[in-house]
Amino acid sequence: MTLPPISMKKSRFHPSFLRATVAAAALAVLAGCAVGPAYERPDAPTPAAWKEAPVAEGWSPAVPADALARGEWWKLFNDPELDALAGKVQVSNQNIAAAVASYTQAQAAVREQRAALFPIVSLSGGARRSGERSPGTTSGSANVSLGASWEPDLWGRLRESVSSAQAAAQASEADLASARLSMLGELAINYFSLRESDAELAVLATTIEGYERSLTINRNRYEAGIAAQSDVLQAETLLANTRAQYAATERTRASLEHAIAVLTGAAPSGFSLSRSSWTPAVPRVPSGVPSELLQRRPDIASAERAVAAANSQIGIARSAYYPSISLDASLGRTSSRVSDLFNASNTLWSLGLSVAQVVFDAGAIDARVDQATASRDVAIARYRQTVLASFQAVEDQLSAAVSLEQQLQQYAIASQAADKSEQQIINRYRAGQVGYTDVVVAQASALNARRNVLQLQVAQQLAAIGLIQALGGGWQAEWMAQAQPAPRTP
Repeated sequence: MTLPPISMKKSRFHPSFLRATVAAAALAVLAGCAVGPAYERPDAPTPAAWKEAPVAEGWSPAVPADALARGEWWKLFNDPELDALAGKVQVSNQNIAAAVASYTQAQAAVREQRAALFPIVSLSGGARRSGERSPGTTSGSANVSLGASWEPDLWGRLRESVSSAQAAAQASEADLASARLSMLGELAINYFSLRESDAELAVLATTIEGYERSLTINRNRYEAGIAAQSDVLQAETLLANTRAQYAATERTRASLEHAIAVLTGAAPSGFSLSRSSWTPAVPRVPSGVPSELLQRRPDIASAERAVAAANSQIGIARSAYYPSISLDASLGRTSSRVSDLFNASNTLWSLGLSVAQVVFDAGAIDARVDQATASRDVAIARYRQTVLASFQAVEDQLSAAVSLEQQLQQYAIASQAADKSEQQIINRYRAGQVGYTDVVVAQASALNARRNVLQLQVAQQLAAIGLIQALGGGWQAEWMAQAQPAPRTP
């Protein structure tokens, strides 16, 4: 039921009505109470320690602290070209630009909700002139008025709206941090994969030169009647397969270069990275990774803020159970002539109070409250799932670091043995002790072993990048000294 606004001219003014209106406004200000549930950060299943890093200490419950500085973690790899590319990504990457715009939009939404807490003041005015042609008479009117309206936040609905918008803005800020971390991580992954391709191309180019010399020698031996034609065919096959591998690696490198171009906000056609040497430096992760690093994961912060926003929506829905009150006032002047518009006798004023209360809605408000409560439960479940997924990501990368270290050691041994075996087989072939088939097998095995070492070296770098991302960014200053890059060579 809505009460019509009460309006009167000065001649009908009664002091008791003014006192009642002011009292109602004061009651609205002083008696405001929030109807939403108090927010409590949801708990999440938390292990006692890292399974893949049992020496880790200093564990504490996961509480988003994404505002802590993450540092320029990519500089741990000591690659100036990567540093320059990272600067371009932060400025020109379009995914980051979109996240920045979304955050700006969310901040504007907070300001909009805050504005609803204050009165709205409006100014209007007008003038009209009319007449009849035949009698030659004219008449006119002019008016100007200043009005204001205000909805007191008696039940906390507007405050809950502000809280919800603030939580959404904080979630958007975390999404921005997540976008930066993701794009910079993708850049580092693509960059080191490209440099590993350069290293593989260098190995393949050297190998092809050797195979070409072997083919020439075998042709000469065949023409001299010393070797069989099968030796020539095997040499041709080995050379052709290696050239095909070179072409495939070039294609992989081109794709990585195109991806880096897009990450830096450049068109692939106008972007290129010259081939360069590659140092497979791997930052050493501190043996005791502090749990605070996990707390800084921006996706956890975003999920937790989504829970807070959903919790505020419950209060907004509950506020519909209570009556809504609005106050309005106006002060204006009207006259038949503009010159008389500001005479005191032409002043009009009004004060109004309206109250609205839902009497029957067939359970619609109950349904909206249930929807808001279920939406909060969904957000809580997603928050807990995000925390669990972050635990998994860290465990995966920790185990990968250990496994890759062990694999690299064995592949380095295998590569050294394959190189020695290749040279011995070639010497025995030249002495006529073995056939060329043994040479082909030894050379292919040595090439694969060398490429395996390169691939394991870049896999270690990518695992380090993955661990940094899983921990929400780079390490704090006190840990940085322990994270010096350690070049690894087979």
